[in-house]
Amino acid sequence: MTSVSECFERLRSHARCGLIPFITAGDPDLATTEQALRVLDRQGADIIELGIPYSDPLADGPVIQAAATRALQRGTRLDEVLMMVRRVSPDLRSPIVLFTYYNPILNRGINQFLQDIAAAGVKGLVVPDLPLEEAEILLTPARNHGIEVILLVAPTTPSARIAAIAERSQGFIYLVSTTGVTGMRSQLESRVKDLLLELRGMTDKPIGVGFGISQPEHARQVMEWGADAAIVGSAFVKRLADSPPEKGLRDVAEFCLSLKSVINSAN
Repeated sequence: MTSVSECFERLRSHARCGLIPFITAGDPDLATTEQALRVLDRQGADIIELGIPYSDPLADGPVIQAAATRALQRGTRLDEVLMMVRRVSPDLRSPIVLFTYYNPILNRGINQFLQDIAAAGVKGLVVPDLPLEEAEILLTPARNHGIEVILLVAPTTPSARIAAIAERSQGFIYLVSTTGVTGMRSQLESRVKDLLLELRGMTDKPIGVGFGISQPEHARQVMEWGADAAIVGSAFVKRLADSPPEKGLRDVAEFCLSLKSVINSAN
């Protein structure tokens, strides 16, 4: 398993846009999550984002919130998730990025948390409620553990703050395609195109676009606008939630392949 940065270097060397699926750990159960990670890896995911279920997920839309609630009700805990990741990560080509809120990190202690996720084979971290002013507390020790902390830019972020985020973000910059929470939308805001151009003028770091990308056409759109990766969450989570595990995994495999095919054909 390569690092997040190495993955983007490889994509750029082949002039390709990446695909980053998101799934929620423990929904419908951890055994299915483990299988889903293997399926996504086989079907061409470049990086996989794994959400740690949390009781107050402010950035998540209804589909992912419901998945997190179900996972917590079934008793899914961070230690069990990391045991599963530790088991599966040596077999994966795609680096795993954890999506978690700041409070669980603080509860465990920053260094202990980073040590634990690094030991499990995690390569990156997205913390949607991490204030930029406190980011350095996490960024420096994460670097020492080989974990890249990916920071988010929103459509409402002022230019000066965008520049500061772009400078500090590790691995890639997570560009939020819409104001509000994650979820499936019928179309993307054209503001994303302007933000991509603005970011390109500030940094040569890779940029992944997420929140609201639910169809192959959306992935093609952000790629044509200049994104280095399309991040797709709710659409994958919904497929796992709507069917028994065996069918859910088949649906995830087919959807991943359809996204990858569209991205590759447009490259």
